[in-house]
Amino acid sequence: MNILGIETSCDETAAAIVADGQTILSSIVSSQVHIHRPYGGVVPELASRKHIENIVPVVRRAMDEAGITPERIDALAATRGPGLVGALLVGFSFAKAFAYALNRPLIGVNHLDGHLGSVLISESPPDFPFVSLLASGGHTAIYEVVSATESRLMGQTRDDAAGEAFDKVAKALGLGYPGGAVIEKVAGRGNPAAVSFTRPYLDKNGFDFSFSGIKTAVSRQIQLAGDRLEETIPDIAAGFQEAVADVLCHKLIHAAEVKGSRHIALVGGVAANSRVRQKLAEAASARGLSLHVPPLELCGDNAAMIAVAGFHRLSSGLGAALDTDVFSRVSGA
Repeated sequence: MNILGIETSCDETAAAIVADGQTILSSIVSSQVHIHRPYGGVVPELASRKHIENIVPVVRRAMDEAGITPERIDALAATRGPGLVGALLVGFSFAKAFAYALNRPLIGVNHLDGHLGSVLISESPPDFPFVSLLASGGHTAIYEVVSATESRLMGQTRDDAAGEAFDKVAKALGLGYPGGAVIEKVAGRGNPAAVSFTRPYLDKNGFDFSFSGIKTAVSRQIQLAGDRLEETIPDIAAGFQEAVADVLCHKLIHAAEVKGSRHIALVGGVAANSRVRQKLAEAASARGLSLHVPPLELCGDNAAMIAVAGFHRLSSGLGAALDTDVFSRVSGA
Protein backbone atom coordinates (compact mmCIF):
# COMPACT_ATOMS: atom_id res chain seq x y z
CA MET A 1 0.00 0.00 0.00
CA ASN A 2 1.50 3.33 -1.12
CA ILE A 3 0.58 6.28 1.09
CA LEU A 4 1.20 9.87 -0.01
CA GLY A 5 1.91 11.93 3.10
CA ILE A 6 1.62 15.72 3.21
CA GLU A 7 2.84 17.97 6.02
CA THR A 8 2.33 21.77 6.17
CA SER A 9 1.70 22.48 9.86
CA CYS A 10 4.29 25.24 10.19
CA ASP A 11 7.06 26.38 7.82
CA GLU A 12 8.06 23.13 6.08
CA THR A 13 6.30 22.04 2.90
CA ALA A 14 6.78 18.28 2.89
CA ALA A 15 5.57 15.31 0.88
CA ALA A 16 6.56 11.65 1.05
CA ILE A 17 5.61 8.25 -0.35
CA VAL A 18 5.75 5.38 2.15
CA ALA A 19 4.99 1.77 1.29
CA ASP A 20 3.18 -0.43 3.81
CA GLY A 21 3.86 1.98 6.65
CA GLN A 22 7.53 1.03 6.76
CA THR A 23 9.49 1.67 3.56
CA ILE A 24 10.19 5.29 2.67
CA LEU A 25 10.22 5.57 -1.12
CA SER A 26 10.72 9.34 -1.08
CA SER A 27 10.69 12.18 1.44
CA ILE A 28 10.90 15.79 0.28
CA VAL A 29 11.07 18.75 2.65
CA SER A 30 11.12 22.32 1.36
CA SER A 31 12.36 24.63 4.12
CA GLN A 32 11.37 28.25 4.60
CA VAL A 33 14.07 29.04 7.17
CA HIS A 34 15.73 31.66 4.96
CA ILE A 35 12.40 33.51 4.65
CA HIS A 36 11.66 33.67 8.37
CA ARG A 37 15.23 34.13 9.66
CA PRO A 38 15.19 37.96 9.42
CA TYR A 39 12.13 38.00 11.72
CA GLY A 40 13.58 35.65 14.34
CA GLY A 41 10.62 33.28 14.03
CA VAL A 42 7.89 32.01 11.75
CA VAL A 43 5.56 34.62 10.22
CA PRO A 44 2.25 32.77 9.66
CA GLU A 45 1.13 34.78 6.62
CA LEU A 46 4.45 34.30 4.84
CA ALA A 47 4.43 30.59 5.68
CA SER A 48 0.98 30.11 4.16
CA ARG A 49 1.91 31.91 0.94
CA LYS A 50 5.06 29.83 0.49
CA HIS A 51 3.12 26.62 1.07
CA ILE A 52 0.78 27.62 -1.78
CA GLU A 53 3.80 28.11 -4.05
CA ASN A 54 5.56 24.92 -2.96
CA ILE A 55 2.87 22.27 -2.50
CA VAL A 56 2.48 21.18 -6.14
CA PRO A 57 6.20 20.98 -7.04
CA VAL A 58 7.02 19.26 -3.73
CA VAL A 59 4.33 16.59 -4.22
CA ARG A 60 5.36 16.10 -7.83
CA ARG A 61 9.00 15.65 -6.81
CA ALA A 62 8.03 13.12 -4.12
CA MET A 63 6.14 11.04 -6.68
CA ASP A 64 8.94 11.31 -9.24
CA GLU A 65 11.64 10.21 -6.77
CA ALA A 66 9.47 7.29 -5.65
CA GLY A 67 8.73 6.31 -9.24
CA ILE A 68 5.03 6.43 -8.42
CA THR A 69 2.27 7.70 -10.70
CA PRO A 70 -0.92 9.14 -9.18
CA GLU A 71 -2.81 5.96 -10.10
CA ARG A 72 -0.51 3.92 -7.85
CA ILE A 73 -1.27 6.01 -4.77
CA ASP A 74 -3.58 4.00 -2.52
CA ALA A 75 -4.42 6.69 0.05
CA LEU A 76 -3.52 10.22 1.12
CA ALA A 77 -2.52 11.21 4.64
CA ALA A 78 -2.24 14.88 5.57
CA THR A 79 -1.66 16.81 8.77
CA ARG A 80 -4.90 18.27 10.20
CA GLY A 81 -3.27 19.96 13.20
CA PRO A 82 -2.13 21.23 15.53
CA GLY A 83 -0.32 24.05 13.80
CA LEU A 84 -0.81 27.31 11.94
CA VAL A 85 -4.33 27.23 10.49
CA GLY A 86 -3.41 29.00 7.25
CA ALA A 87 -0.49 26.66 6.67
CA LEU A 88 -2.51 23.55 7.54
CA LEU A 89 -5.29 24.52 5.15
CA VAL A 90 -2.91 24.52 2.19
CA GLY A 91 -1.72 20.94 2.65
CA PHE A 92 -4.98 19.47 3.89
CA SER A 93 -7.05 21.12 1.16
CA PHE A 94 -4.61 19.86 -1.46
CA ALA A 95 -4.89 16.34 -0.02
CA LYS A 96 -8.69 16.55 -0.09
CA ALA A 97 -8.71 17.57 -3.75
CA PHE A 98 -6.18 14.89 -4.72
CA ALA A 99 -8.08 12.19 -2.82
CA TYR A 100 -11.35 13.24 -4.46
CA ALA A 101 -9.82 13.27 -7.95
CA LEU A 102 -8.24 9.82 -7.47
CA ASN A 103 -11.20 8.41 -5.53
CA ARG A 104 -8.82 7.35 -2.76
CA PRO A 105 -9.20 7.37 1.04
CA LEU A 106 -8.20 10.52 2.94
CA ILE A 107 -6.64 10.23 6.38
CA GLY A 108 -6.35 13.25 8.66
CA VAL A 109 -3.30 12.91 10.89
CA ASN A 110 -2.51 14.60 14.18
CA HIS A 111 0.94 16.15 13.78
CA LEU A 112 1.95 14.94 17.26
CA ASP A 113 0.95 11.36 16.40
CA GLY A 114 3.24 11.65 13.40
CA HIS A 115 6.20 12.53 15.61
CA LEU A 116 5.37 9.80 18.14
CA GLY A 117 5.26 7.25 15.32
CA SER A 118 8.52 8.36 13.71
CA VAL A 119 10.41 5.75 15.76
CA LEU A 120 8.32 2.99 14.18
CA ILE A 121 10.15 3.46 10.88
CA SER A 122 13.18 1.40 11.85
CA GLU A 123 14.49 -2.14 11.83
CA SER A 124 13.99 -2.44 15.59
CA PRO A 125 11.04 -0.26 16.69
CA PRO A 126 10.14 -0.13 20.38
CA ASP A 127 7.67 -2.61 21.79
CA PHE A 128 4.29 -1.27 22.91
CA PRO A 129 3.63 0.29 25.31
CA PHE A 130 6.57 2.68 25.49
CA VAL A 131 7.11 6.13 26.95
CA SER A 132 8.03 8.95 24.58
CA LEU A 133 9.26 12.51 25.01
CA LEU A 134 8.12 14.78 22.20
CA ALA A 135 10.25 17.91 22.21
CA SER A 136 10.08 20.46 19.42
CA GLY A 137 9.65 24.15 18.72
CA GLY A 138 5.93 24.02 19.35
CA HIS A 139 5.47 21.13 21.75
CA THR A 140 7.10 19.50 24.74
CA ALA A 141 5.19 16.61 26.29
CA ILE A 142 5.54 13.06 27.58
CA TYR A 143 3.23 10.32 26.33
CA GLU A 144 2.64 6.69 27.04
CA VAL A 145 2.32 5.23 23.54
CA VAL A 146 -0.06 2.30 23.81
CA SER A 147 -0.29 1.37 20.13
CA ALA A 148 0.36 2.78 16.67
CA THR A 149 -2.90 4.72 16.93
CA GLU A 150 -3.26 5.46 20.66
CA SER A 151 -1.21 7.51 23.09
CA ARG A 152 -1.90 8.93 26.55
CA LEU A 153 -0.63 12.33 27.64
CA MET A 154 1.33 12.21 30.91
CA GLY A 155 2.62 15.77 31.10
CA GLN A 156 3.39 18.82 29.00
CA THR A 157 4.91 22.29 29.11
CA ARG A 158 3.00 24.96 30.95
CA ASP A 159 4.53 27.74 28.87
CA ASP A 160 7.32 27.57 26.29
CA ALA A 161 8.26 24.41 24.44
CA ALA A 162 11.90 23.34 24.68
CA GLY A 163 12.61 24.17 21.04
CA GLU A 164 10.93 27.55 21.46
CA ALA A 165 13.21 28.25 24.42
CA PHE A 166 16.25 27.41 22.26
CA ASP A 167 15.02 29.86 19.60
CA LYS A 168 14.38 32.68 22.08
CA VAL A 169 17.69 32.22 23.90
CA ALA A 170 19.54 32.19 20.58
CA LYS A 171 17.81 35.42 19.63
CA ALA A 172 18.68 37.02 22.98
CA LEU A 173 22.34 36.04 22.48
CA GLY A 174 22.32 37.43 18.95
CA LEU A 175 22.99 34.02 17.40
CA GLY A 176 20.18 34.02 14.82
CA TYR A 177 17.33 31.69 13.89
CA PRO A 178 16.57 28.81 14.17
CA GLY A 179 18.11 28.46 17.60
CA GLY A 180 18.52 24.73 18.13
CA ALA A 181 21.42 24.07 15.79
CA VAL A 182 23.25 27.32 16.51
CA ILE A 183 22.97 26.93 20.30
CA GLU A 184 24.35 23.40 20.03
CA LYS A 185 27.25 24.58 17.85
CA VAL A 186 28.19 27.52 20.08
CA ALA A 187 27.73 25.45 23.26
CA GLY A 188 30.38 23.07 21.93
CA ARG A 189 32.94 25.82 22.51
CA GLY A 190 31.72 26.60 26.02
CA ASN A 191 31.96 25.17 29.53
CA PRO A 192 28.52 24.12 30.87
CA ALA A 193 29.78 24.48 34.44
CA ALA A 194 31.00 28.06 33.97
CA VAL A 195 27.48 29.51 33.97
CA SER A 196 25.17 27.25 35.93
CA PHE A 197 21.41 27.61 35.65
CA THR A 198 18.84 26.34 38.14
CA ARG A 199 17.07 23.30 36.70
CA PRO A 200 13.36 24.10 36.16
CA TYR A 201 12.00 20.74 37.29
CA LEU A 202 8.77 22.21 38.74
CA ASP A 203 7.92 18.93 40.50
CA LYS A 204 10.55 16.19 40.20
CA ASN A 205 7.81 13.62 40.63
CA GLY A 206 5.60 15.19 37.97
CA PHE A 207 5.79 15.26 34.20
CA ASP A 208 5.02 18.90 33.36
CA PHE A 209 7.65 21.31 32.06
CA SER A 210 8.31 25.05 32.26
CA PHE A 211 11.07 26.84 30.37
CA SER A 212 10.04 30.48 30.76
CA GLY A 213 12.11 30.92 33.92
CA ILE A 214 15.35 29.76 32.36
CA LYS A 215 14.90 32.32 29.57
CA THR A 216 14.72 35.02 32.23
CA ALA A 217 17.85 33.59 33.86
CA VAL A 218 19.68 33.79 30.53
CA SER A 219 18.64 37.43 30.14
CA ARG A 220 20.04 38.11 33.60
CA GLN A 221 23.37 36.49 32.66
CA ILE A 222 23.51 38.64 29.53
CA GLN A 223 23.11 41.75 31.70
CA LEU A 224 25.76 40.58 34.17
CA ALA A 225 28.24 39.84 31.36
CA GLY A 226 28.19 43.45 30.18
CA ASP A 227 31.21 44.20 28.01
CA ARG A 228 32.37 40.57 28.35
CA LEU A 229 29.24 39.17 26.68
CA GLU A 230 30.96 38.15 23.46
CA GLU A 231 33.46 35.91 25.25
CA THR A 232 30.80 34.62 27.67
CA ILE A 233 28.23 33.57 25.05
CA PRO A 234 29.61 30.02 24.57
CA ASP A 235 29.47 29.37 28.32
CA ILE A 236 25.94 30.76 28.60
CA ALA A 237 24.82 28.63 25.65
CA ALA A 238 26.47 25.52 27.13
CA GLY A 239 24.97 26.11 30.56
CA PHE A 240 21.51 26.69 29.12
CA GLN A 241 21.67 23.59 26.92
CA GLU A 242 22.87 21.44 29.82
CA ALA A 243 20.04 22.62 32.07
CA VAL A 244 17.37 21.89 29.48
CA ALA A 245 18.90 18.50 28.69
CA ASP A 246 18.96 17.57 32.39
CA VAL A 247 15.27 18.39 32.82
CA LEU A 248 14.18 16.54 29.66
CA CYS A 249 16.25 13.51 30.63
CA HIS A 250 15.00 13.39 34.23
CA LYS A 251 11.32 13.66 33.26
CA LEU A 252 11.47 10.95 30.58
CA ILE A 253 13.42 8.50 32.74
CA HIS A 254 11.07 9.10 35.67
CA ALA A 255 8.03 8.54 33.43
CA ALA A 256 9.48 5.22 32.28
CA GLU A 257 10.08 4.15 35.86
CA VAL A 258 6.53 5.07 36.89
CA LYS A 259 5.03 3.17 33.95
CA GLY A 260 7.42 0.26 34.26
CA SER A 261 8.41 0.65 30.63
CA ARG A 262 11.68 -0.79 29.34
CA HIS A 263 11.47 1.20 26.11
CA ILE A 264 11.73 4.99 25.85
CA ALA A 265 11.75 7.28 22.82
CA LEU A 266 12.85 10.81 22.03
CA VAL A 267 11.12 12.44 19.05
CA GLY A 268 10.64 15.90 17.56
CA GLY A 269 13.09 18.57 16.45
CA VAL A 270 14.96 18.68 19.78
CA ALA A 271 15.77 14.98 19.27
CA ALA A 272 18.38 16.20 16.78
CA ASN A 273 20.37 17.81 19.62
CA SER A 274 23.41 15.63 20.20
CA ARG A 275 23.80 16.61 23.88
CA VAL A 276 20.20 15.70 24.71
CA ARG A 277 20.62 12.39 22.87
CA GLN A 278 23.89 11.68 24.66
CA LYS A 279 22.53 12.34 28.15
CA LEU A 280 19.46 10.19 27.50
CA ALA A 281 21.56 7.37 26.08
CA GLU A 282 23.79 7.40 29.17
CA ALA A 283 20.83 7.49 31.56
CA ALA A 284 18.99 4.75 29.67
CA SER A 285 22.07 2.52 29.59
CA ALA A 286 22.62 2.95 33.33
CA ARG A 287 19.05 1.77 34.01
CA GLY A 288 18.85 -0.99 31.41
CA LEU A 289 16.37 0.90 29.26
CA SER A 290 16.18 0.74 25.48
CA LEU A 291 16.33 4.23 23.91
CA HIS A 292 14.79 4.80 20.49
CA VAL A 293 15.47 7.97 18.49
CA PRO A 294 14.46 8.47 14.85
CA PRO A 295 17.10 9.26 12.20
CA LEU A 296 18.01 12.95 12.05
CA GLU A 297 15.99 13.46 8.86
CA LEU A 298 12.84 12.28 10.69
CA CYS A 299 13.32 14.41 13.82
CA GLY A 300 12.09 17.65 12.29
CA ASP A 301 8.77 18.12 10.51
CA ASN A 302 8.46 15.72 7.59
CA ALA A 303 5.77 13.94 5.61
CA ALA A 304 7.13 10.40 5.96
CA MET A 305 5.98 10.27 9.58
CA ILE A 306 2.56 11.55 8.50
CA ALA A 307 2.30 8.81 5.88
CA VAL A 308 3.25 6.17 8.46
CA ALA A 309 0.67 7.45 10.95
CA GLY A 310 -1.87 7.52 8.13
CA PHE A 311 -1.14 3.92 7.23
CA HIS A 312 -1.78 2.73 10.77
CA ARG A 313 -4.96 4.80 11.06
CA LEU A 314 -6.27 3.46 7.77
CA SER A 315 -5.40 -0.11 8.82
CA SER A 316 -7.49 0.48 11.95
CA GLY A 317 -10.43 1.79 9.94
CA LEU A 318 -9.84 5.43 10.81
CA GLY A 319 -10.29 7.75 7.84
CA ALA A 320 -11.50 11.30 7.28
CA ALA A 321 -14.46 12.72 5.38
CA LEU A 322 -13.88 15.38 2.73
CA ASP A 323 -15.64 17.96 4.92
CA THR A 324 -13.18 17.39 7.81
CA ASP A 325 -11.52 20.61 8.95
CA VAL A 326 -8.08 21.48 10.34
CA PHE A 327 -7.43 22.53 13.94
CA SER A 328 -4.83 24.79 15.53
CA ARG A 329 -4.65 23.20 18.98
CA VAL A 330 -5.31 19.86 20.63
CA SER A 331 -7.85 20.06 23.43
CA GLY A 332 -6.12 19.40 26.74
CA ALA A 333 -2.65 19.29 25.17
